[in-house]
Amino acid sequence: MSTAASSPSPDGHAGAVTAGTVSLGGVLALGRIRGPLRLVGPAFVAAIAYVDPGNFATNVSAGARYGYLLLWVVLAANLMAVVVQYLASKAGIVTGRSLPELCRDRYPRPVRWALWLQAEVVAMATDLAEFVGAAIALQLLFGVAPFVAGVLTAGIALALLGVQARGARAFELVISAFLGVIVVAFGLCLALVDVDGGDLVAGLRPRLVDPGSVLLAVGIIGATVMPHVVYLHSALVPGRIGTRDLADVRTLLRFTRLDVGLAMLVAGAVNLTMLVVSAAAAGASGVDVASLAGARDALAGAIGPGAALLFAVALLASGLSSSSVGTMAGQVVMQGFIRRRIPLLVRRLITIAPAMVVLGIGAEPTAVLVLSQVVLSLGIPFALIPLVHMTSSRSVMGELVNGRALTGVAVGVTGVVVAMNATLLAVTALAD
Repeated sequence: MSTAASSPSPDGHAGAVTAGTVSLGGVLALGRIRGPLRLVGPAFVAAIAYVDPGNFATNVSAGARYGYLLLWVVLAANLMAVVVQYLASKAGIVTGRSLPELCRDRYPRPVRWALWLQAEVVAMATDLAEFVGAAIALQLLFGVAPFVAGVLTAGIALALLGVQARGARAFELVISAFLGVIVVAFGLCLALVDVDGGDLVAGLRPRLVDPGSVLLAVGIIGATVMPHVVYLHSALVPGRIGTRDLADVRTLLRFTRLDVGLAMLVAGAVNLTMLVVSAAAAGASGVDVASLAGARDALAGAIGPGAALLFAVALLASGLSSSSVGTMAGQVVMQGFIRRRIPLLVRRLITIAPAMVVLGIGAEPTAVLVLSQVVLSLGIPFALIPLVHMTSSRSVMGELVNGRALTGVAVGVTGVVVAMNATLLAVTALAD
């Protein structure tokens, strides 16, 4: 068992009760409702990555082209996400270190530098997708040119950095509020469309009908687990709640399972709703949904301008919040792998540059989103394999090492996600 989890330590790791750290006992003393509420939050920050603009694109395409057929794929993908995000948070709580820090401590220099370089590429692709998604939303809402939308997005995203300076809890609450906006927007859209209950239930039965449905299923599963949020989640929990002994750590892990379960439930419900709403709108309007703008038009034609407005607002909330989370993840990657830290404002300006170039040259935004998902696919094995390795190692996790059942599930999930992404990359290469 690591010293961070078993006893107070001078380096302030997650397991120790240090100056400025709220102890687990103190939190639970707040009461049966306030106490548990104080313990949830990190997983809701991670959940934003599961409802980012890339998810909008895949879910909208799946619903518009195949109706409810791929509902089961969305459900399966989010169940796998529960395992991944729990392991990420468990690694941080037990060891007091983020996954990049664990890789730096445990792997040879060439390996950790290679991991860092690919993680930086993944972080840039992530930020590009989320930034472009927010710019699309502003364009849909106000009809401004793409480049102008990008400038507006940059200004709003930079303003969000001030929230991070006020502490982790403030950031968790703001990101959760953005997630709430997305939930409310799609909940209202769902209430406005006609849903065939029989077809919806049938969509939960695993089946595929043609190569196109196979490709979309691969895309949904492959794009579900984002590498950057695995790194970030492992970094959000160390030092957040102090524990004094092994019993405290076990208790904290129980509440962490609750945090992850609730957050992934919300993210999964949103993804399922995206697909259902898109399927209903495309069927009723007859509009060809080939892009996010097409999805907005389909909603307007099937339901009315109010639904189209809700869709654009949800997309904006998704893009802005996930972009902010992506910037934070980039900082975790750099600091963890190579012990370097640059001001968030500087990092934000650097990552904004590629998106501004893309918008400035007039590239088709939805195509950019798809391309970014392919790049992200490359980074998934480099996050999941070290995560499973670390949490299954007794020398790293001590008494809280993964059991055989959890290790088996984790290996299975990793294998499926990596295989799906490899298939997606192969099909994309052949298509080109």
